[in-house]
Amino acid sequence: MNENPQATPSTTPQTTPQTTPQYSKEEQQWAMACHLSALAGFVVPFGNVFGPLTVWLLKKDTMPLVDQHGKESLNFQITVAIAALICVVLMFVLIGIVLIFVVGLGALILTIMASIKVSNGELDYKYPFTLRLLK
Repeated sequence: MNENPQATPSTTPQTTPQTTPQYSKEEQQWAMACHLSALAGFVVPFGNVFGPLTVWLLKKDTMPLVDQHGKESLNFQITVAIAALICVVLMFVLIGIVLIFVVGLGALILTIMASIKVSNGELDYKYPFTLRLLK
């Protein structure tokens, strides 16, 4: 009988642990701020673009998570701004009045969902229906 455990092949497969980058709570909060700053668009015209842009420009070089989520938030908010402008044009045929509320409600819900996901540690959230302009 062989008592040497190194001489017998292992029956269990060797797995290497997945290395996911660990981010500080502060970095997660700044990433969440990228998403939540878009809510300024409900108060200030184009605040939904300038809010995330400001946070992203301030922290993108020092915090990689903020760089990732800032781009994602900006891409989504630019898409929302384009959709809102199309709705304004469509208001002349009355369908834009309904669509602007749908776009606004969708933007609000998806922005809050993204903020909650980042806050809970789900760091790879992607907005649906988004033009990927910033890579």
